[in-house]
Amino acid sequence: MTGPSPAPGPAGLLGHRPALRPDVLLSAPLLNGAATVHLVKDPVSGASFEIGPKEFFLVSRLDGSRSLAEIGAAYAQAFGRRLGEGNWQQLLALLGTRRLLAGGPPPATPAPPGGPLEGTLLRGRLRLVADADAATARLHRALRPLLHPVVLVALLLGCLAMEAALAVSFGELADGLGWLLRHPAPLLAVATLMWLSTALHEFAHGIAARHLGGTVGEIGLRWRLPVAIMYCVVDNYRFLARRRHQVAVACAGAFANLLFLLPFFGWWAALPEGDPTRRALGALLLLGSAQALVNLLPLPPLDGYTMLGHGLRVTRLAPASSGYLRLRMRDRAAAAAYPARARRLYLAYGIGSALLVLLFAAGLTGAVWYAVTT
Repeated sequence: MTGPSPAPGPAGLLGHRPALRPDVLLSAPLLNGAATVHLVKDPVSGASFEIGPKEFFLVSRLDGSRSLAEIGAAYAQAFGRRLGEGNWQQLLALLGTRRLLAGGPPPATPAPPGGPLEGTLLRGRLRLVADADAATARLHRALRPLLHPVVLVALLLGCLAMEAALAVSFGELADGLGWLLRHPAPLLAVATLMWLSTALHEFAHGIAARHLGGTVGEIGLRWRLPVAIMYCVVDNYRFLARRRHQVAVACAGAFANLLFLLPFFGWWAALPEGDPTRRALGALLLLGSAQALVNLLPLPPLDGYTMLGHGLRVTRLAPASSGYLRLRMRDRAAAAAYPARARRLYLAYGIGSALLVLLFAAGLTGAVWYAVTT
């Protein structure tokens, strides 16, 4: 009679072929301070966390077709170090605890929201649709012909031509804005149209994300009296494989703002100078263009800042840049330990963003003064 079989040793563990759940999302490498990180997200629970390049090397290869021994050999060749059984047990325990492994316990689902209305009368939000992703998918199907690259390029050229024409007529537009501020009825009409443009901006983010492989988590109305605006929460587009798709989702809102202005531009151009309606439309075109173009500035929390972060593969660009500059002034030796790319990027963004704020403030002051005094 034989005794119990011995416990499996490292060879037994290394022969296993674990796999991540197929829906788990892994991001491209992102610069975060002095470190390079990857994001890991469970799309079911919405939980996410960061891992380093070495951990990503291992996690991204857990596909069920390769054994831990095979992955470990590739890791040793890439990083010059072999992993022991304890390292594998720690990694698998982390993934198992977070329910990210295929064949393990089902992922934890978030608790259903308590209701569509949250907050108070003065500050809160109202979810407007039960399934935002499905609603956006229906809207995306209806608009899909307009999202063909040829159509988008034509629309973009139309917007650029419009902005060039408006730049030539800036003086007239500024005069129209001054006139608008003195006439409450057309001012209310223009304010309503600007609010609709803001709502269109939010929907455009969701439609672009749906078109390029992202999802929409929530659509609703957010208010902090006396201001109330639409919002659209876009999920998972940071995990899109191509950075140009991430940038496209981020800039879709500003593009939609410009598209919204195109028919009003045609109306404005058809009216004679001095016509009150032309003045009101000119003010709308000036304000709408400012709304779109200012939103493209690479400053938080504007879309231009998000676009720059995606384009550079950087997360937390502004706080990381601020932290690096403070460290550089306090301890240059510690700042020198940052990777060369991080040093160049954070220094350039810190100086560039400060100059941009000064230029924007000066331009805004000049524009307001011109509109008020003419």
